[in-house]
Amino acid sequence: MATSYLTPGVYVEEVPAASKPIEGVGTSVAAFVGLAPGGPVNRPMQISNWTQFATTFGDTRERENGPFLEGAYLAHAVYGFFHNGGTLCWVVRVGGSDASPVPEAALPAASDTSVEAFRVVALEGVEGEPKLELTDEMTAGSDPAAQGGEQSSEGKSGEGDETSGKSSEGGYEKSEATEPTYRLVVTAGSQSEEHTGLSLKKGKGYIATKVNAASKLIKIEETGASLPAAQRAPAPGTYELAVPTIPSDAIAPTDFEGDVSQRTGIGGLAAVDEITMVCMPDLMTFAANGDGAQVRDLQGKMIAHCEGTGDRMAIIDAPPDLRPQDVLDWRMQTAGYDSKFATLYYPWLEAMNPLTNQPILIPPCGHLAGVWTRTDSTRGVHKAPANEVILGVNGLAFQVTQEEQGGLNKAGINCIRSFRGRGIRVWGARTLSSDPEWRYLNVRRLFNYVSESIMEGTQWAVFEPNDERLWMQLRIAATNFLTRTWRGGALFGATPEQAFFVKCDAETNPPDVVEAGQVVVEIGIAPVKPAEFVIFRISQYTAGASEVAA
Repeated sequence: MATSYLTPGVYVEEVPAASKPIEGVGTSVAAFVGLAPGGPVNRPMQISNWTQFATTFGDTRERENGPFLEGAYLAHAVYGFFHNGGTLCWVVRVGGSDASPVPEAALPAASDTSVEAFRVVALEGVEGEPKLELTDEMTAGSDPAAQGGEQSSEGKSGEGDETSGKSSEGGYEKSEATEPTYRLVVTAGSQSEEHTGLSLKKGKGYIATKVNAASKLIKIEETGASLPAAQRAPAPGTYELAVPTIPSDAIAPTDFEGDVSQRTGIGGLAAVDEITMVCMPDLMTFAANGDGAQVRDLQGKMIAHCEGTGDRMAIIDAPPDLRPQDVLDWRMQTAGYDSKFATLYYPWLEAMNPLTNQPILIPPCGHLAGVWTRTDSTRGVHKAPANEVILGVNGLAFQVTQEEQGGLNKAGINCIRSFRGRGIRVWGARTLSSDPEWRYLNVRRLFNYVSESIMEGTQWAVFEPNDERLWMQLRIAATNFLTRTWRGGALFGATPEQAFFVKCDAETNPPDVVEAGQVVVEIGIAPVKPAEFVIFRISQYTAGASEVAA
């Protein structure tokens, strides 16, 4: 804005609007922590579709397996998420408690590809997963295929019969003059290296010695040192380094918990603000091993993570192979969770296992996260994600009856039921809170949405002059946002006045509050509650009666 007008003319000035609109934040970003056969370890990766997940976390050694790993449920959960309407998620592949695994690849022997001649390991700090291209170098410009006989005759002169005849490896002579050499090109991100003149003869040109001394990207380990010299020659080709598959039984509970400062495990999600749902399907690997205490401990830390952030929900899976009475006892007596930021679903789902082409029971958390996302996009975050069909499943681990669900529903256990002609549906929408105010899942998520939207949409107010002008701007911004929310059906009331109130004036901001550098805005909203019990009261109708009971 101009501060003085000295020269005659026209001046155009931009004046900021009195009201700054508040935009609603996203509510459908899931986070998954679990096991995968490949991909980065202990690093949150943003995934927007199933193909990207399969490419990022697929098995690089057995590509036909894709991202599925025996004994793990992460791939099943992510598939269920996208299959049921999920659009964006973050995935953390947990690894070992010690140093994070580094990408590596085996160089098989040329004579027998089932035998490992060398192993290539990426150095720490290398960008991405390196790729190798190993090729033969022709010695002295000769072509072994075409000039093998000529090399053989040269080898005879002065050497007798010791070097006569061709070797079984590509026609090369077993002489120093025809010792095969190799060329190795290494590419990692924007970096590239080339190593030439690599031989299998011990010395300065030895493939492991020369590469390890010069390379800043990889090192070569002599895993086939015990092999005969004729079998140590590596097979030329292109190789991709990848983090090796970590067996599910080699993972410790601390790997899932992780560390916030190191951004590992569930701690790695702390820096990703957009997450609204957290799933850890592979906690059930400990339940399969009979370690129920570890499952409860990690689920408790998962809930604590969501409580600490205050803007995301933990989707808890019940242990496998439990009957309705068993899961009720586990919920009330063993686990005893009480949190408005967590929800529990039962029973497990039946799907096909691509590794065996046989049915498998899987935890429901990933599929439910997809159902939440689909409900948010079609109806809104205020709609309870229940009475919705679960896609991509063939059955349930246990059929819950209406009478059995009564006790489970009261305890906050959301049942998944199969209805004849209506498919497999989510039939519950409660949190694990004992507080009736936060009984319903959609109410908690609506408050998360409103509070996060207002917080992000009013960052401009920090360090503004704390006067009546600022109070008015905040009041208008919050009122406009809540009016839009009410019009979308998220708030209860025939008028905006009945649905919410916003107060920011001298009463909420007395002099002592202003002197403390604070500005206080009081907001109250009336969220819509789900019609969990639809009741029709029916009585006999007598002809001519003036009133009819309905």
